[in-house]
Amino acid sequence: MLISVASTLALAVVVWVFVVRTPGWAQVQASFFDGEVMLAALPRVWDGFLLNLRVLATASVLILVVALVIAGVRTLRGPIWLPLRALAAGYTDLFRGTPLIIVLYLVGFGIPGLGLLPTRLPFEFWGTVALTLTYSAYVAEVFRAGIDAVHPSQRHAARALGLSHAKTMRLVVVPQAVRKVTPALMNDLVALQKDVGLVSVLGAVDAVRAAQIETAAFFNFSPYVLAGLLFVLLAIPTIRLTDWYTARVRAREQIGGIV
Repeated sequence: MLISVASTLALAVVVWVFVVRTPGWAQVQASFFDGEVMLAALPRVWDGFLLNLRVLATASVLILVVALVIAGVRTLRGPIWLPLRALAAGYTDLFRGTPLIIVLYLVGFGIPGLGLLPTRLPFEFWGTVALTLTYSAYVAEVFRAGIDAVHPSQRHAARALGLSHAKTMRLVVVPQAVRKVTPALMNDLVALQKDVGLVSVLGAVDAVRAAQIETAAFFNFSPYVLAGLLFVLLAIPTIRLTDWYTARVRAREQIGGIV
């Protein structure tokens, strides 16, 4: 306990010396941590944050569905499925290698520019599509790792009982795979919660874009800090839940439980 107290005090002294006691701290505090500006900007930033939440909720569901389909295609056996496996592998390679912001530009401005749709869809929609395309590639690899981690005897036993390949995957393999990769999936969700703020590059008035507007109005950067705090408050429960679940899985593995 004494060591913990001493180390905490030492950290506080370091922060005080290298942050609070610096010559420019007063100016930085006024430019980034002005409570009155944050309070004035809160309504518009909150409205934009609700857009981020809508994108997050929609994209999360779509990502799980698309990623599971891609992972299932990549685990198909037999030469007849080679074209589909190659297409799925190419998809994951492409979108894991392309920066998300480039995907946002290509989807948000490129697809509407083709003129295929009769009406102009909001940038919120295209941002959701871009996030789904990119994160599905990552989550599909997580699912595939979980499916490959299920022992082959599980598949053999299911087929011996007369289950088809589809039922074997749905009833036997996928439930076990999901339990194995849940911590990794939750970490991807935390990353997605941050990246939904990138839809602002398309012009959608989300929390980041609203903070930019308020920053220009007040000539103060505190709205950006406010938007960042909202994203942190959104991520903390998921992070704590991920830590708890990871510790729970580790404890069950150490005692020989079935996970």
